[in-house]
Amino acid sequence: MLFERWGGEQPLQGVVRVVEPFGFTKISALGVEEQRVNVIADFTSPRQDWERLGDGYRVEARFVIWQDHDVMQVPAGSLFRRNEGWAVFGVENRQARLRAVQVGQRNGLVAQILGGLNEGDQVINHPSDEVEDGVRIRER
Repeated sequence: MLFERWGGEQPLQGVVRVVEPFGFTKISALGVEEQRVNVIADFTSPRQDWERLGDGYRVEARFVIWQDHDVMQVPAGSLFRRNEGWAVFGVENRQARLRAVQVGQRNGLVAQILGGLNEGDQVINHPSDEVEDGVRIRER
């Protein structure tokens, strides 16, 4: 995991030791109910990088669930369900082209593409109902 906004220039690194088995509801400053769970983590960054942190310091944590190098990805908003799988509209010669794709890991913002696209292919993000295979498009 990465500890950000802790007061230093670079994120600190750590590893999750325990995710407590129960959650709780907390009301945010804006009055929104938030579901939370306590997580206990150990720093893996060198001690001199984090030793000035004290009890009760506020940090923001980012959890790395999966990572890989050289991953082809598309915005999650470009994906849609088609039959039993996933598809996107690619762009070829100013026309939308329906492309079946194989999706790997997803995080809600982007999705890993395992097949169906080539590096550098353009896709239409958030295609409207008016977009279909072969329709002429223009970039906005």
